[in-house]
Amino acid sequence: MRSKLFVPGSRPELFAKALAGAADALSFDLEDAVAPSRKDEARGHLARLLAAPEAAASGKTLIVRVNALDTGQFHADVQAVVRPGLHLVNLPKAEREADVVAAASAVEQACRANGVEGPVGLLLNIESPRALRRAASLAAAHPSVAGLQLGLGDLFEPAGIARREPAAVQQAMFALRMAAAEAGVFAYDSAFANIEDEAGYRAEAELARSLGYIGKSCIHPRQVPLANAAFRPTDEEIAHAGRVVQAAREAAAKGTAAFVVDGRMIDGPFLRRAEAVLRAAAGLGLTDASNTANAAEAQ
Repeated sequence: MRSKLFVPGSRPELFAKALAGAADALSFDLEDAVAPSRKDEARGHLARLLAAPEAAASGKTLIVRVNALDTGQFHADVQAVVRPGLHLVNLPKAEREADVVAAASAVEQACRANGVEGPVGLLLNIESPRALRRAASLAAAHPSVAGLQLGLGDLFEPAGIARREPAAVQQAMFALRMAAAEAGVFAYDSAFANIEDEAGYRAEAELARSLGYIGKSCIHPRQVPLANAAFRPTDEEIAHAGRVVQAAREAAAKGTAAFVVDGRMIDGPFLRRAEAVLRAAAGLGLTDASNTANAAEAQ
């Protein structure tokens, strides 16, 4: 899920192009991008889209950002869009563990009511100081939480912090990544509002990747190739990971726990990182997933 493109739920004329585009995931929005007078209309559009064969055939991760629990719109959103084919419900403004549990319960009820057999996970937006401070606990509040998504605009602007302040961006990214790591879920990067500033988007995406994020939000199709490129394992990384996995296989046969590859000492944590790189590369069709499976068997 290198790239996640936001698509307003009230703009069905954009759906087909988004499904055919290069984004790994689509986040259909029922929150900020939809006027209050059009919420019901947007729910209907998304319910029909998720039932259409084109949605499943796209192979994309399908997400709906619903309205917050306290808006009076949340339950209608969930009942409308939790359908077969939906992968994640993106929950904004969660600040308490009880919010996460309540949202998960509502999604489970909608799954039963709408005949959804596969799991529908939660992607939690972390967009307030309290949510950032409690991010690990929020992520661990329910097993259906799949990831945490950083919302830098909402987090910074009310506090008077410049959205583009590099030190603040890095600290917030790091804090969220550590919370996600503690809870065992993925971390996903924030949107970037300046569509014209491709260099700025690219730099922020590359920082996020260096901190272990799996992808970055896109508010315009022009940002999708930038995210896809930033979160693609490089050829050098893939080659190094392959050498690490091969050396691990050979070391295991000799009963050795640590070994050297490309002048670096390698042990368990570095091997797991190499395996993750190969899994990501295999998912993109860049290498053979059997290398990672063989390494896991060798441990």
